[in-house]
Amino acid sequence: MRAVEKSARTVEEAVALALQELGVDRERARVEVLEEGARGFLGIIGGRAARVRVSVEESICEKAVQLVRDVVAAIELEADVLTREEDDTVYISLEGKNLGVLIGRRGETLNALQYLVNVAVNRNCVEKKRVILDVEGYRKKREETLQRLALRLAEKARRRGRSVVLEPMNPQERRIIHMTLRGRDDIYTFSEGEEPFRKIVIAPKK
Repeated sequence: MRAVEKSARTVEEAVALALQELGVDRERARVEVLEEGARGFLGIIGGRAARVRVSVEESICEKAVQLVRDVVAAIELEADVLTREEDDTVYISLEGKNLGVLIGRRGETLNALQYLVNVAVNRNCVEKKRVILDVEGYRKKREETLQRLALRLAEKARRRGRSVVLEPMNPQERRIIHMTLRGRDDIYTFSEGEEPFRKIVIAPKK
């Protein structure tokens, strides 16, 4: 929840200032009048300003975006933040220069940041949403890489007649492998092990 306190000649003026700073409409805000204010003698002497506290409950998307912006600012980078929502998923994409540090080796840093954002923004929420974080289109490139890997290793397993075990992957990446090879009549896939070392096995059908 974000909240600001503002003072002005009247309650309505103070509320307007607070809404402007928060960047929200009156309908979304909760207004608490801390001091009504009063006009002084002849409207000049002894007047007292009105004071209000205006708060707004942030959506999961708004909280996620703010957290990501804070992280980017903390490491002294600049990035444009693009968002979209589909059902129960929030997609956040960062565009800018020198953002490779946010991706890390094979997306490890990006996946860790995405995990932390999900935990932080869904805490104490009744209706939770999944946040997918991307940097410079990395997710799409990684998906295409994994699809090619899946097809190549499936052919290897079929040709040699032996199972092929992939390196540990997060659930999102394992799903890409499973979906790429789903429906084939010469091999099948399954996962084994415990997180975060859970792996996919590509096995030939006997």
